[in-house]
Amino acid sequence: MKAPSQKPLRTSDLARAVGIHPNTVRLYVDWGLIPPVERNESGYRIFTQRHLDCLSLARAIYAAAYPGRDLRALGNEIIQCAVVDDWQGALEKAHVHLAAVKAELKQADAAADLLEHWAHTCPGGRCQGNMDIGSDEEPLAIREVSKLLGVSHDVIRNWERNGLISVRRNSYNNYRLFGKSEIERLRVIRMLSRAGYSHMAILRMFIELDGGNTRDLKKVLDTPRPDEDIFTAADHWLTTLHAQEKLARHVIKMIGEIIKAKV
Repeated sequence: MKAPSQKPLRTSDLARAVGIHPNTVRLYVDWGLIPPVERNESGYRIFTQRHLDCLSLARAIYAAAYPGRDLRALGNEIIQCAVVDDWQGALEKAHVHLAAVKAELKQADAAADLLEHWAHTCPGGRCQGNMDIGSDEEPLAIREVSKLLGVSHDVIRNWERNGLISVRRNSYNNYRLFGKSEIERLRVIRMLSRAGYSHMAILRMFIELDGGNTRDLKKVLDTPRPDEDIFTAADHWLTTLHAQEKLARHVIKMIGEIIKAKV
């Protein structure tokens, strides 16, 4: 068997290898993303190839765009397996991570495809299909809509506050009145939200749809406007997930090469 190299490495060596500042290497140590580091008699940290392997892995995962709490948690589990020198465990976690990313991507793609189908069959977002609200077609109150859609009153009010939907009011008591078209729109909002799209991405799409554009809504969902100078991963969710899938495959390959080098 080939023994791994025991040549000591300096902080600057690790920093240069992954293209970061030496202070960032120290932060990774403090955050527990690299195994504990011994010091020589002069007080300088003594790193090994194991530290460099862990740093390279952590850097690959953390340098990518933030993919949301759940996927980032899976990435952390990969790193922690590596920190305790359980590279086979890290590889298994990496495959779990890839499967989770692919599941998220499938859900996001399906939701966007259903959106485009809905938009083409219901111009302007005003469908009149069977919405299970009764044969008399009377408007529903928010408590009834909440029960029908399985979301809280606050969630519906929040969607309204964020401009995703405009709801008519009863002129007598100012209560919200939800007709078929409003409920259909709420179903679409719920579907896209559960698929990971942000309120900003959904609003951007509805601005186009309400303006009469039913084309390329999937692209609109995934493309922040120039005035959205600050945006999150969920504002361009499909792009984020495709990048995360590429990263997941890269991490699997990286870990496999590390394991092979240890043999």
